[in-house]
Amino acid sequence: MKLSDLTFTTPYLDLDPIFYHETPPSPLKNPRLVSCNPDAARLLGLSPDTLEAAELVSLLNGRFLPDGARYYAMCYAGHQFGHYVPRLGDGRAINLGKTKGWNLQLKGSGQTLYSRQGDGRAVLRSSIREYLISEAMAGLGIPTSRALAIITSDEPVARERWEKGAIVLRMAPSWIRFGSFEYFFHSNRHAELEKLADFLLNESFPELAHGEEPYVAMFGEIVRRTAELIAQWQSVGFNHGVMNTDNMSSAGITIDYGPFAFMDTFESGYVCNHTDTYGRYSYDSQPGIGLWNLQRLAHALSPLIPQAKLEESLQHYGTWFTAKLMKLLRAKLGLEEPREDDPELFRSLFRILESGRVDMTPFFRILSRFDGERETLLALTLTPDELNVWLDAYEARLADNSGTTAQRHREMLRTNPKYVLKNHILQEAIEKAEEEDFTLVESLLQLARDPYGEHPGFERFARPTPHSLTNLKLSCSS
Repeated sequence: MKLSDLTFTTPYLDLDPIFYHETPPSPLKNPRLVSCNPDAARLLGLSPDTLEAAELVSLLNGRFLPDGARYYAMCYAGHQFGHYVPRLGDGRAINLGKTKGWNLQLKGSGQTLYSRQGDGRAVLRSSIREYLISEAMAGLGIPTSRALAIITSDEPVARERWEKGAIVLRMAPSWIRFGSFEYFFHSNRHAELEKLADFLLNESFPELAHGEEPYVAMFGEIVRRTAELIAQWQSVGFNHGVMNTDNMSSAGITIDYGPFAFMDTFESGYVCNHTDTYGRYSYDSQPGIGLWNLQRLAHALSPLIPQAKLEESLQHYGTWFTAKLMKLLRAKLGLEEPREDDPELFRSLFRILESGRVDMTPFFRILSRFDGERETLLALTLTPDELNVWLDAYEARLADNSGTTAQRHREMLRTNPKYVLKNHILQEAIEKAEEEDFTLVESLLQLARDPYGEHPGFERFARPTPHSLTNLKLSCSS
């Protein structure tokens, strides 16, 4: 199927006009294609072989509107760094509607009613980061929005410096946020709040819509999905950076990639966003912030769900999070069955990774081939004696396994990625792209799609991060 064959629906526009504002995109000057993602194309039923650059550029630049699509921005509110902001909304993203179960959105396509003095633009730097990281997360098996394509232009956009304007076409099964419910609750529009809850039920939780207490069941499922999502973030050292309630998906997926980071050397209190002065969204704070955000959502849903039922669902958050994280960590260490002392084994390892300034991703990849030889692992740490003691305990724990060493290696290599897209790697691709060389963007897209593969010729991206580039901080500007 070709791009021109896509047919859209716009069920969100069946809601009252207060939910959205119809607005056209503002095309960029001299747009050109940076990259198209074949996996995302297949999700839309498109054949990558039939996608033409000119058609893609026209779609992303707001010059081609597919059959049934309409341009609109969505309204929502949110708690930003703990403070409630009564109206936010899509300030630089314009929706097209829904096709093949995916809601498509043009990010960086110009001003909307909700831009709040912003220019409605995105720059090439941040657009490349979102385009690649959404595919990297999908490659790791972590629920996420996706991205079909990205264009650059000659449009000047002012941030800390003048940069090239860009647009990324991103897609998600739902763009309903925690902050979407907050907007209608705090503006005392409870009828609209109920309409939004019904919409989300039908869009993301249709199996719950006809149950006895559908809103209760839906909130419980949001709690579970959020807890398990954040456990997945923690297991790979991912720091979202801006866990405001308007950046939290009610469908339980990762959205809104701003100043994110995959950790280099393990640092439990790592803060990747230099705007986050007090470390509210540090790596080790993410599980607690997930619960805090769910409490804000619970408050917003209180006109629809009894308080006792909300509190009961929230009480399961810690259980869901811990169960998922323990399962993931056992898999990372190649342990077959749970044991009561596993949590201490895991905690002691991460303490040693932190004290030894160990790069998390290569450590677990090397551990995936552990057969008793220790020198390669010990060479990664500044505290080899501590790691040596831990490896004694680890070897004793492995004795509980019933499978062979070769079986454990195979499973661990499917669990511990060789490649994650760290910030210094993304920066290299960005700098080349700003000079109109998009080859590294394409290469990183291939690594993102298959982070567990070996990929000969790209091994340098799997090495520990150079000390001068370790655990960088980024800004929210994009």
